[in-house]
Amino acid sequence: MEKDTGLRREIGVWGLSANIVNIIVGAGIFVLPAIVAEIMGSSGIFVYLFCGLLIALVMLCFAEAGSKVTRSGGAYAYVETAFGPYPGFLAAVFMILGSAFSDAAVANALVELIGLAFPVFTNQIIRVLLLFLIFGGLAYLNVIGVKQGIGLVKINTVAKLTPLILLIFFSWKDVSLANLYIENAPSFKNFGAASLILFFAFQGGDAGLTVGGEIKNPQKTVPKAIFIGITFVLFLYILIQTAAQGVLGDQLPELKEAPLASVASVVFGPIGYTILLIAAGVSMFGMLSGEILNMPRVLFGLASDRIIPLDKLAAIHPRFKTPYLSILLYAGFGFTIAAVGGFRQLAVIASASMLLVYFGVTLSVIKLRRMDNSETGNFKIPFGYTIPIFAAGIILFFLSNLTGYEKIGILVFVLVLTLIYFLMKVIAKGKQRN
Repeated sequence: MEKDTGLRREIGVWGLSANIVNIIVGAGIFVLPAIVAEIMGSSGIFVYLFCGLLIALVMLCFAEAGSKVTRSGGAYAYVETAFGPYPGFLAAVFMILGSAFSDAAVANALVELIGLAFPVFTNQIIRVLLLFLIFGGLAYLNVIGVKQGIGLVKINTVAKLTPLILLIFFSWKDVSLANLYIENAPSFKNFGAASLILFFAFQGGDAGLTVGGEIKNPQKTVPKAIFIGITFVLFLYILIQTAAQGVLGDQLPELKEAPLASVASVVFGPIGYTILLIAAGVSMFGMLSGEILNMPRVLFGLASDRIIPLDKLAAIHPRFKTPYLSILLYAGFGFTIAAVGGFRQLAVIASASMLLVYFGVTLSVIKLRRMDNSETGNFKIPFGYTIPIFAAGIILFFLSNLTGYEKIGILVFVLVLTLIYFLMKVIAKGKQRN
């Protein structure tokens, strides 16, 4: 379950914790409090607890799988080790495409945010140049070393969290308890709809584990970092929603564009609005830096395991010891999608695909236990198979809230990927014969 790839193990507990938090706390939390309030009213906190429960269960599964499978690739590596190349291929493609489309959306949102302050960036040519600088600069930084990449992640994590923590701390003087009073219990339908939307703000922590081949002492580091990261995020999100609801009350659902910036304008005055908009920009940039650090490792894992016939993607830079071609390809793909646009309609399907990946990881925990009975030095989830099975059940509940059209779209996508996979196998066999 572990192999020597030549990568350097330089990421410790705090670096991995910061990586997980940085990926999860993206741009979504700056706008989702208003959407949750619109659906759930003042009872939105229960949706956070439910989503927090799911992501905690899922990440426990990641912790156990990650302590057994310590090579790079994250969810792909776990699913591939447990079930073989084909399921691993599906998991990897879902991860890469979902993340790439998400990165492109966030990059465009970041450029639009910059364009509010500097209208010159609304020009199409300058917009594309800025996107190139963002993706190109982050790719270069991650090529020259994982230590530099994880160092930027730590800085971005502190930069994005500081204004949010300050907002939470100083907002309590403006919180009205009447705004937090729950008058009516939400319907089951609304609860499901709000959970599916809010889960988008919780997902992504798995991407922080794709650097498995570069983590120091992964058997101990991975579980500790997951516990620190998920616990911090859950408390942060609950406090943010409570502060926003308590300060704005019934006005919160009407401020969908920038609810936290509106809270800041009440707490700090007009300058607070500007500060939170800047914080949103920093958060978006931080999310991008984390994605370009993490997701190329999935491509690297696919090529290393010969799941895809692109051996060059498994190349490691002779000086910097990083998977530089995978980094450049992923960043280039993200830049292309961001520059072209027209991808937003795939956001829900991309997010749903990540739930399918999580479903695969929960099942892989059961399979990996049966494959490896040594348990020496490995983290093991308590209560037997209860947690992975319970997590799988909640994931199916989330997926049940997709529309019929979205479910059909995912099924068609799986069928297309299946055809591509077996075509690649046929081509590879043909090359071997020749």
